[in-house]
Amino acid sequence: MAKSSEDLHSSSTLDMDNQSRTQAQVPVSRIDELTPQLDLADLLLHYLSLLQIDFVFGIPGGAIEPMYNALARSERQAGPRAIIARHETGAVFMADGYASRTGKLGVCCATTGPGTTNLITGVASAYANQIPLLIITAQTPLSSFGKGAFQESSCTGINTVAMFEYCTRYNTLISHPEQFERKLAAALMKAFASPPGPVHLSIPLDVFRSPAPIRNEIFDIKRLLHKKSLLDREDLDALFKELQPGKNTVFVIGEGASEAIGAILTTAHMLDAILLTTPHGKGLISPYHPQFRGVVGFAGHQNAVNSLRNEQLENIVCIGTALSEWASNGWDSELLLNPRLIHIDEQEANFTYTPMAKLHIRGRILTIFEQLYKKLTQSHGVPHLPHPEPSTRERHFMLDNEAAFMDTSKPIKPQRLMHDLAELFPPHTRYLADTGASFAWAIHYLHPYDRRMVGNRDARGGLFRACLEFASMGWAIGCAVGVALAAPAQPVVCITGDGSMLMSGQELTVAVQHGLPVIFVVLNDSALGMVKQGQKLSHAEAIGTALPQVDFAAMAAAMGAANYRIETSEDLHKLPIEQICRRKGPTLLDVYIDVDEVAPIGARIKQLSRVDKPANQGDDGEASDQPKELK
Repeated sequence: MAKSSEDLHSSSTLDMDNQSRTQAQVPVSRIDELTPQLDLADLLLHYLSLLQIDFVFGIPGGAIEPMYNALARSERQAGPRAIIARHETGAVFMADGYASRTGKLGVCCATTGPGTTNLITGVASAYANQIPLLIITAQTPLSSFGKGAFQESSCTGINTVAMFEYCTRYNTLISHPEQFERKLAAALMKAFASPPGPVHLSIPLDVFRSPAPIRNEIFDIKRLLHKKSLLDREDLDALFKELQPGKNTVFVIGEGASEAIGAILTTAHMLDAILLTTPHGKGLISPYHPQFRGVVGFAGHQNAVNSLRNEQLENIVCIGTALSEWASNGWDSELLLNPRLIHIDEQEANFTYTPMAKLHIRGRILTIFEQLYKKLTQSHGVPHLPHPEPSTRERHFMLDNEAAFMDTSKPIKPQRLMHDLAELFPPHTRYLADTGASFAWAIHYLHPYDRRMVGNRDARGGLFRACLEFASMGWAIGCAVGVALAAPAQPVVCITGDGSMLMSGQELTVAVQHGLPVIFVVLNDSALGMVKQGQKLSHAEAIGTALPQVDFAAMAAAMGAANYRIETSEDLHKLPIEQICRRKGPTLLDVYIDVDEVAPIGARIKQLSRVDKPANQGDDGEASDQPKELK
């Protein structure tokens, strides 16, 4: 039952009395660090401050009110502040973007009942993509469990803790204030463990309002989360023996290589190794690097496939990747999953996908490559490095449709759109591609001019990212907001489809509210494009893909965002790009694309077609816009 204002006042007075009785037990430094109104929510915000978390993403509600009270006090003290999403799933996507851009913990919260269940798609996405998030959800008071309370989500209602069991690394109900710090510490350690991912604390309203337990000690969260530089010397010696100059070697770089990308590129140059990325690792390497031959896997490039088919190839070094379906070209044993493979990763769990590898090297990838390069230089000397800023934009791989990439006809071709985006926006722009045809077009055809070639640098997620494992539609829209909040001076381009925009376009108003320079590029074809094209390629029934014609520019205008209707390449080149990038607020480009162009999704269609195929009927692993049987 809801409390009256008189009851709330009495409860607040009682809480303050409890605090006054316990403050004498608190060390002076602890009192200085925490707010005068010390309840469990304040203690949580204190720990987030210790981790230098800037934002908590979510939507307020009755049962989560203590969290937002603490956030209000935190904001007044320049601590973490609240960012209010329009839907709880969008809040998780924003936390995902913030975490990926900063390397910090992403934090989001929701009230009980539907507020909590609305988080699940975003949490599942973060789980599949190994994003460290802290999820805080509310419960009705403990005393109301089993009584049919409004929005009850306890074990006797709609059991939300049980719902999170299979998409979190740690998942628990806080039933008493004394549990809180220990469970929080355990959750945070799990969030950054191997593999990382989301963790969930569910806190009843009365527990959240409780005075925080006072101790002389406090958990040293920073120390507990300190990342150790693990390295096995025997493994390093074995790796050094295999990777020698003169051997024919290919590096396949995944998203887990982000921290170490500078050391990896320097080592690859010394070994004269061919460079490829998985779709997840795209953006970690300049597309114009002289040793780069493209993306292998979903929407990948034929030159990448050819590099792996080379009969003289001795080593395939896969770095920081689980080699899932889309990273491994549909688990292709001819190309990747074979005895030439050397798998280097920080996560032992990823080695379960590569039992055939001749070497499994586990440890911190940065340390491994720093030490490997040191051994190579001691043995072979220091090579002459290329100039880090090449004077020309020469690609060393081909696109499936080079003609469409350069075609300026009307309506604008998606291939040409990717060409123009890379040409028009500054080199440090970050691109996020949404699920559907959007990320297929972007993986294959979007090649920003990244001047960074060699040397030590932290690429922190690279200049390109897509949600490739759980593949949630609308992910890029919320994620772009989180990325822009993390680095507001850097342009962020969200490439999304009209289907995703109709699902999650309301998050555009968050960018408006906070003055974020996000550019939302909507591929408008009045269809669920990837589904429509997939049905056509696989000879399935054409059903359920048509969308109404929507004027997204007008929608953006109604939300308070700058907007442009784009029908041709010329329209794009007329845009005031510098002004758009400096604008204190988002811009939406409503791009009417050629509906007849087919995205490079052939590998995905081919994989789906294998479901009913006899075991002895093989495939050639070919990268193509069409599956083999449709050629």
